[in-house]
Amino acid sequence: MAHLPEIIKDLALILLVSTFVTIIFKRIQQPLVLGYIIAGFLVGPHFSFLPTIVDHENVEIFAEIGVIMLLFSLGLEFSFKKLVKVGGPASVTAVTEIVFVGLGGYLTGHLLGWGQMDSLFLAGMLASSSTTIILRAFDEMGLKSKQFASVVFGVLVVEDIIVILLMVLLSTVAVTQQFQGYEIVFTVLKLGFFLVLWFLVGIYLLPGFIKKTKKWMDEETVLILAIGLCFGMVLLATMVGFSAELGAFVMGSLIAETILAEKIEHITQPIKQLFGTIFFVSVGMMIDPNAMYTYAGPILAVTLLTIGGKFLFSGVGALISGQPLKQAVQIGSSMAQIGEFAFIVASLGLSLGVISEFLFPIAVGVSAITTFTTPYLIKFSGPLYNQIEKTLPATWLARLDAYSAETQKNKDNPLWKKMLKEYNRILMINSIILVAIALLFKYTFIPYLNTHTVSILWRNVILITSATLLAAPFLWAILIKKVNIKENGETINSYYLNYSAAGITLNVIRCLLGVFLIGFFIDQIATTRYALLIALPIIVVLLWFFSDRIRKIHQHIEQQFVSNLNEKARLEYLQNKDILAIQSKNEEVKNHLQEWNAYVTELETTDDITFAGMTLYELNWKEKFNIDVVYIRRNDKIIHLPNGKQRILPFDKVGILGTEEQISKLKVLFDQKDSQEDSEEEIDINNIKLIKARVTEANPYCGKTIKTSGIRKDLRSHVVGIERSGTRILNPGSSENIFVNDIVWLVGDTDKIKECLKNHSENFLEV
Repeated sequence: MAHLPEIIKDLALILLVSTFVTIIFKRIQQPLVLGYIIAGFLVGPHFSFLPTIVDHENVEIFAEIGVIMLLFSLGLEFSFKKLVKVGGPASVTAVTEIVFVGLGGYLTGHLLGWGQMDSLFLAGMLASSSTTIILRAFDEMGLKSKQFASVVFGVLVVEDIIVILLMVLLSTVAVTQQFQGYEIVFTVLKLGFFLVLWFLVGIYLLPGFIKKTKKWMDEETVLILAIGLCFGMVLLATMVGFSAELGAFVMGSLIAETILAEKIEHITQPIKQLFGTIFFVSVGMMIDPNAMYTYAGPILAVTLLTIGGKFLFSGVGALISGQPLKQAVQIGSSMAQIGEFAFIVASLGLSLGVISEFLFPIAVGVSAITTFTTPYLIKFSGPLYNQIEKTLPATWLARLDAYSAETQKNKDNPLWKKMLKEYNRILMINSIILVAIALLFKYTFIPYLNTHTVSILWRNVILITSATLLAAPFLWAILIKKVNIKENGETINSYYLNYSAAGITLNVIRCLLGVFLIGFFIDQIATTRYALLIALPIIVVLLWFFSDRIRKIHQHIEQQFVSNLNEKARLEYLQNKDILAIQSKNEEVKNHLQEWNAYVTELETTDDITFAGMTLYELNWKEKFNIDVVYIRRNDKIIHLPNGKQRILPFDKVGILGTEEQISKLKVLFDQKDSQEDSEEEIDINNIKLIKARVTEANPYCGKTIKTSGIRKDLRSHVVGIERSGTRILNPGSSENIFVNDIVWLVGDTDKIKECLKNHSENFLEV
């Protein structure tokens, strides 16, 4: 028998144990991440009743791939434009929470006597909340349609981004062991430079490549391309000094802007689940019960900090961003747990060898406790708000309400701010591209020419000429490009933008910056100072002289970039323009009715709702719940402002206008199902037959419709026909009445029908 590698045995053990634990955790409705960690403990060295993993080295490699795939998948769900749509409230809330809870985590570690790196990584572990736990809690409680839920989802997006950036900073600090301010600033600037550069280059090249090769892309090719791009960006990120996780996330975010994003997310899901499971199992393998018992005190302290700190500072951040007090309490209650990123951050610290192993059992303990407390915190956020409202002075409540109302208003953006924003965009983007071109020449073309060109003069001429041709469009944009700003759909007069006091000041600044960048550019690629003195004025003159041609080149590049960036959105708009129009109108209504605490939300009916087929007039929701139905979306058809004759059918999406309390009461009705207890009882197919019976005067079904009579429930049967005075009605509707002497044809459970006929012979006459 051939020798079987130990990794095969280990994978079999990991996956089989994970399967059984997953089934148990699904049955008790708990997060699968905790289940995988417990499975890791069961196959780890600290549990002796099952076989133990042997090939730790290869399992760690698989776990590293798992982290890469998890971050790649997160990037696919993110997209760069998603952060812009999140808005201010979520950003302010997330930053406030992370700053103060992170500071609390660092101080807690310091007070517990931990080292500096342990305390720093504890702060990073507490930075994010659990998307999985929050989504599960919202689903179970039916809170996804609440106003505060949208803010929570935005906070989770911002948290994920900040945690990834924190991982880069933590890894830099861990490697250099330096905490000087300039090192951190340099790392942040370097990170920002490469993020913007990767975004610009990726969006310019990747969507175009995918669009041109899409017709040859089957699922196998798409999968290979996606994994190859992911690992390629991981390699590039590590080469420039960042973590592999950052590279995977960036590539996922770039692919998220392409038309293949959903397909790639779908086909890479099994790979993410496989390797992600191995990663979380590897985390569980490091759990030592003795260590958890030893560190029970720190686990309790960090748990209290997590619940109390996240509740308090998420709520405070929400208040600062202008959310009402009630929503701030609900947001704080939702965020009070640590997320899956805690294990990834801890894994990073352990792989770098800079943190202690006891941080893992602490993270697991805190995660387990906060997983169970989160649903209860969300559930009791209402009573907690009521208690806070009673406790706070009336003047404080009035000031909070006034502040919330004021910040929610749409403020006009002054023109000079728009000008400054546009100038910043032009200068930042083109400056980053120029620096990237200079670095490209410095580290690739210059070494090549040094080995193939003897003359310094010709070397400088070739380098400066080729670099100038490549950089000309971006230099032109910094020096000469005119700024166009639209206000109320109309372009502002360019004379005002360029020759007003603000315009002149900004143009002078951009010219000085442009000249500086040209000098920097030449200095990086030329070997003599004379080249700088000669080339600088020549380049400026050439840019001015060939301005029109260079402008056309820059416009083509810019249009191609914008087209690639908006290609996915354009296709989505064409496919869902009616839905997007509705969402836009809903947002407009929300902004106008902010002070009324009213908004439009969409509730979906299922196939077993109790009110299926009823008209709006019959439902009378306006009088019962004080809400308005503003539209009904049915398949591809949208009924705007429906009248009372319109019916609600299964799978309709109903737009409801009202306050949060009003919509909550109505949603209870949408959650009710048409109860059919008998449907759970199994019927032998051999007992299903056709039987007919005559209805007598004493029959309780007389004078009732088929739907209201209860025949279906009582007799476990369908009425498929009625004979009445010589006429036959095949498949009568549920509104058809049953009269005396009707012969009713029934298809159903023969035993049930015959039992009924036998016990109620005076009501039925078997025919």
